[in-house]
Amino acid sequence: MAQSWSFLDICESDFRPLVVIELAKSAKVETIEWFTKRIVDKKAKGGAQLLVKPLLTEKGENIYLVGASHLRLLLGAETVGLVKECNDNSMRTFTYSSRKTFKDFADDNQNFLTMAECQYIIKHELENLRAKDEKMIPGYPQAKLYPGKSIVRRLLTSGILVQIFPLHDREELKKLSYSWYGRVKVGYQPLDEIRCYFGETIALYFGFLEYFTFALIPMAVIGIPYYVFAWEDYDKYVMFATFNLLWSTVILEVWKRICATMTHRWGTLMMKRQFEEPRPGFHGILGINPVTGREEPVYSSIKRQLRIYLVSLPFVCLCLYYSLYVMMIYFNLEEWALAYHEENNSNFSSLMLFVPSIVYAVVIEIMNRIYRYAAEFLTSWENHRLESSYQNHLILKVLVFNFLNCFASLFYIAFVLFDMHLLRQSLATLLITSQILNQLAESLLPYWLQKRYNKRMKKRHCSQETDKDLSLAEQVNLEKEMGTYCGTFDDYLELFLQFGYVSLFSCVYPLAAVFAVLNNITEIYSDALKMCNVYKRPFAEPTANIGVWQLAFETMSVISVVTNCILIGMSPQVNALFPDSKMEHILTVALVE
Repeated sequence: MAQSWSFLDICESDFRPLVVIELAKSAKVETIEWFTKRIVDKKAKGGAQLLVKPLLTEKGENIYLVGASHLRLLLGAETVGLVKECNDNSMRTFTYSSRKTFKDFADDNQNFLTMAECQYIIKHELENLRAKDEKMIPGYPQAKLYPGKSIVRRLLTSGILVQIFPLHDREELKKLSYSWYGRVKVGYQPLDEIRCYFGETIALYFGFLEYFTFALIPMAVIGIPYYVFAWEDYDKYVMFATFNLLWSTVILEVWKRICATMTHRWGTLMMKRQFEEPRPGFHGILGINPVTGREEPVYSSIKRQLRIYLVSLPFVCLCLYYSLYVMMIYFNLEEWALAYHEENNSNFSSLMLFVPSIVYAVVIEIMNRIYRYAAEFLTSWENHRLESSYQNHLILKVLVFNFLNCFASLFYIAFVLFDMHLLRQSLATLLITSQILNQLAESLLPYWLQKRYNKRMKKRHCSQETDKDLSLAEQVNLEKEMGTYCGTFDDYLELFLQFGYVSLFSCVYPLAAVFAVLNNITEIYSDALKMCNVYKRPFAEPTANIGVWQLAFETMSVISVVTNCILIGMSPQVNALFPDSKMEHILTVALVE
């Protein structure tokens, strides 16, 4: 492939805009010229060897469209290790030298690579633009550079670069929107089309959301009659708890097979990890990677470990202590509400019994969101080399806190207070309140804000404008003001907590699965609407599975098995089997577990 770069022609008349770069209005001319030159420079000179075209706007904004020649994209596909289908129906890593062996390949076929794949390649090249001999960003002496520093990252932190985002394909988006959420139907989502447009990471999330919703239906079907006929009899939860612990284990094993089937079809199951480049935020002294032989930043792992264990870990422990402190305040409020009800015994006092749980649920959501920002800052400060490592440490921090923050009160009620009535009330309140708040914050509010913005933009632009360049400028202006999709982290976290509410203690509140199904059905449509109409198009990210979230769900499943076994062991039916020997009772429950 190294020989191919030398004859790559960067001048192409048929320019296809794929990615938008917005620089600050106050950006200096010499800075813009230097940055655009680095983008179009040849790879041998440390450039990205892409195509750049300025977009003329009425406001005089510094907006540039980035594209690439067909040959450049093919070479980039080899660099990032894209896997494509061959003529013999096998899946292989694409190489330019063997391009003729791949299905649907032709020198004049511009659609061999999907638009999402092309944008992913351009993003990869832009993120790997790194300083070589520059000591500072031209025109900004205070914006220091050193060998190996990501140029895009430095421009972003200096406020010179506002944003980089991929353009929507309006025609394809209309087709996808109609088949995805344009009509109410009972059926599967168009996951293959979602993958072609948004990439594998987002397609896998919607695939998991769909699968999890279907997996919840048996729990919901069993839970409704169980709730109706055994509403106040908490001693009859043994059978439901038994089904619960089996269900929570089986569904995750079945998902592994479904996930592997999809990613094999998409060609990402066999993508090699060796192509994972240093993340844009990673910084260090420029050196040579001993595995790939490429130039990239090098940072001491000892320094990283010191930051993790001397700063991040104590901070997380402090936050966990604060979460437990807030939980004890909640139980004090519960005692006050109960005493108030016993004293007054009115309809108002009955409603007051639910107030502490509702307030606590709101406080939990607020604490989770504040902690999330702190966790992101700390994980970024730890300076992880790979994006996967960064995500793993971030997810671990967030999951530990969210688990304790959301479920500590339920464990305390179940195994310390032994109050099944309060457990049912708390579980129902926490689950329903969190679902309502998430729907408001993640769906209704962004959609309403986007509708307001679209109305303002329609008034501002004349409907008679039909010029092609002007319509492109209008599209860019519309999309650059849209919200930025921050990835599937929050979506998986919401499902993780929902899985916890359903699998841990739903035996005392069988309707938990029913509310989860209803929430997920609306979640599918609202998330699809957000992806297509509210947020900018995110860059595609190839992936072979749901990553560390699989381990997170499996860990929750193990905790669910332990919890349900203990609940079964605490039941009067099981206690009656061991009237004389408590040790035999404990050992039997442990054996079943």
